[in-house]
Amino acid sequence: MAARRRIETMEENRAKLIAAARRAFAEKGFAAASMDELTADAGLTRGALYHNFGDKKGLLAAVVAQVDGEMAKRAQEAGAASGGGWEGLLAEGAAYIEMALESEVQRTVLLDGPAFLGDPSQWPSQNACLEATKQAVAKLIGEGVLKPVDVEAAARLLSGAALNAALWVAASEEPRSALPKAVEAFQLMAAGLLADRG
Repeated sequence: MAARRRIETMEENRAKLIAAARRAFAEKGFAAASMDELTADAGLTRGALYHNFGDKKGLLAAVVAQVDGEMAKRAQEAGAASGGGWEGLLAEGAAYIEMALESEVQRTVLLDGPAFLGDPSQWPSQNACLEATKQAVAKLIGEGVLKPVDVEAAARLLSGAALNAALWVAASEEPRSALPKAVEAFQLMAAGLLADRG
């Protein structure tokens, strides 16, 4: 009983720290966010942060994983809402790119994430997104919608294109004007995978 309560407390502490970090990183950016303010906001100590995440960078990795996971889920929902299939794949990519306009996504995931955590294609959350894209591509190839191309190669290129388009939009001086250009180029590039139906 005591062990289960201890685990529940640890999970609650992790959740509190992640929630406080999401607010702080979105508001001030990773570098400017104070660990003392962040832990006080969560009602915890620095010790709890170190115990749960190792350091501030470990906390950023947890925040990025959570937000990126939410982005992938929202993109998949956009794909399903557009009817799935080929249109769904395009809608997923466009939705992911469009999230670059949201301040938390822009600052925490697309700007601070790569700056402090390195190559986004190596993040575990991106690998989950890639797996979903692989499944969609394999299904579309099986249905004859896409050319019989290597599934992993096509999925990696589609995922990478959406991610890099989002990174570009986030870093752009004019994100709102970059967005439609990025979405259009992503969709045109993806269309190169379509099977000839003539």
